[in-house]
Amino acid sequence: MDITGAVALVTGANRGLGRRFAAALLERGAAKVYAAARNPDSILSGVRVAEPPARGAASDVAVDLPGVVPLRLDVTDPASIRDAVAAAGDVTLLVNNAGSSTGASLLGGSLEDIRLEMDTHYFGTLAVTRGFAPVLERNGGGAVLNVLSVLSWFTAPRVAAYSAAKSAAWSLTNALRLELAPQKTQVTALHVGYMDTDMAKDVDGPKVDPAVVAGLALDGVEQGRFEVLADDVSRNVRAGLAGDLSGLYPALVS
Repeated sequence: MDITGAVALVTGANRGLGRRFAAALLERGAAKVYAAARNPDSILSGVRVAEPPARGAASDVAVDLPGVVPLRLDVTDPASIRDAVAAAGDVTLLVNNAGSSTGASLLGGSLEDIRLEMDTHYFGTLAVTRGFAPVLERNGGGAVLNVLSVLSWFTAPRVAAYSAAKSAAWSLTNALRLELAPQKTQVTALHVGYMDTDMAKDVDGPKVDPAVVAGLALDGVEQGRFEVLADDVSRNVRAGLAGDLSGLYPALVS
């Protein structure tokens, strides 16, 4: 898919990787970028909005986004999704980036937090894609980019709810790729480890630049790739899936 001239919609575009996606799309010549968030005020003040903005906090990422179209969208709210579809009927590229990270474990964590992870990463991605699939078909097919994670393939107690939701989103992505193929909509999955964003601010260890990740993911979309593995962590874990589980979880045999 050629991003030059495309009309893109990025969910969770108010900060972190989503904001970098919006900036990178503009740099690559997208004709329009809908930057979606629950609070459109948090995208950028003083630009045209697709609907009256809600009151929200200023963005926590210093990335200028001149020319974007802020759009109110809560991926867990069916009415919000319907409104977004009605407001953005010219979309040719959908970037499902909205996320949550509660830190909930499966046995001790709040069930409300665990449900939020699944509602955001799985049901939210599904609902937004179902809403925009007819739009993409009317506009020639286009593409969907789903932001997944290395934690689609690996888990640990402190990220268990997040990982379970991302694993479900991985399976969802594979199924959507098959279901959307007849309408010529390509589906690309992005897998990446920790990035230098607010969501991972408490994580110690190496983090990749979200601007680099956004660029690699969009390269993958333009090349029609099924998967983009954006860092060594993702590549190593992906390769490890073919081996014995003790390779990924040595604590099980220690």
